[in-house]
Amino acid sequence: MDFELRLAEQADEADIRQLLVANPMPGPIALNYLREPDYFLGCGTVGPFSQILMGRHRPDGALVGIMGRSSCPLFVNGREQEVGYYSQLRIDKRFQGRWLQLAPQGYRWFKKLHEDNRVQGYIASIIEGNTKPVGLFVDRPRPGNPAMRPYCRLRTLAIIVRWPLPVINDEIQVCRGTAGELPEIIEFLRLHGSKKQFFPCYTEEDFSGSPRTRGFDVKDFLLARRNGKLTGVIGLWDQSDCRQIVIQNYSWPLNWLRRPCNLGLRLLGARPLPPPGEQLRMAYASFICIENNDARIFSILLRHAHNLASLRGFAYLMVGLTENDPLLVPARKLLNIAYKSILYTICWDDAAGWHSNLDSRIPYIEIAAL
Repeated sequence: MDFELRLAEQADEADIRQLLVANPMPGPIALNYLREPDYFLGCGTVGPFSQILMGRHRPDGALVGIMGRSSCPLFVNGREQEVGYYSQLRIDKRFQGRWLQLAPQGYRWFKKLHEDNRVQGYIASIIEGNTKPVGLFVDRPRPGNPAMRPYCRLRTLAIIVRWPLPVINDEIQVCRGTAGELPEIIEFLRLHGSKKQFFPCYTEEDFSGSPRTRGFDVKDFLLARRNGKLTGVIGLWDQSDCRQIVIQNYSWPLNWLRRPCNLGLRLLGARPLPPPGEQLRMAYASFICIENNDARIFSILLRHAHNLASLRGFAYLMVGLTENDPLLVPARKLLNIAYKSILYTICWDDAAGWHSNLDSRIPYIEIAAL
């Protein structure tokens, strides 16, 4: 075989970062998803447990590609369960035509890794319209592949941050989080987060210097209270110290339109589209947890998160919600660019019925951990 597969080590770190630089995600705006200054620093936000499978070309030692396997505790049918996540698939453009040779080796490796019995099942997301992985993994699975089923549609909104927006709170008071309120916040997240499928299970330790929330500070929680009672939580999470998105290039129509677009954005109080090679100034609206999934409370909190992002100079506020979540309605009312993807459930052996036993709770996916 021309390829050697093994788990990545620190000695491979520089080559992995170069792989990300050389292989942007294609589209009207080609984007580099980078992990500077150290690839492995960003792995902790995906899950407390993380493995990166990598392949090298035997003749010259070139890095062929990577794919991640991670796990973290999520609420499944209201109960805490360790769930796996497959992500970060990158194949160097020089080797993408060799996928049929690479894939069987990769499947065998991931099957072997799965035998640690850490998790029953996995989730993964694929951008809607990205037909190649869907064809390989879902539509035309090869013998030995895991069962991979579409579960729900995920909408990621890049809300365009403008001047601070007016907020009418009425009986809802919004304040910043404090360390003293952390136990109350965790209790709220666990109580109301458990009502959604795949909501992360957090502990106080996760917000005390843990890699799982690297870059997040408790004071960046926004808390909604009614008569002193906590009714909603959202957080503004900046991960730019370990994970970045950089504009590689624009398609020619967008590049031609960028100057008039930037004029319009400035008139709206928004930041202009950055030139190629510049990092997107963005933060995530994270830990979205609302009592009774009340869209009005979420709308108030989201506007406060937008205004905090505006004060800090961010250009985009990233919000991820599933298509069947009522909270998506107020989020869409803010000026945004929408990205569509499909969330899949994956299982190597469905004897326990992991796929079919998922109940009808509305899913929540923490996009800052993808």
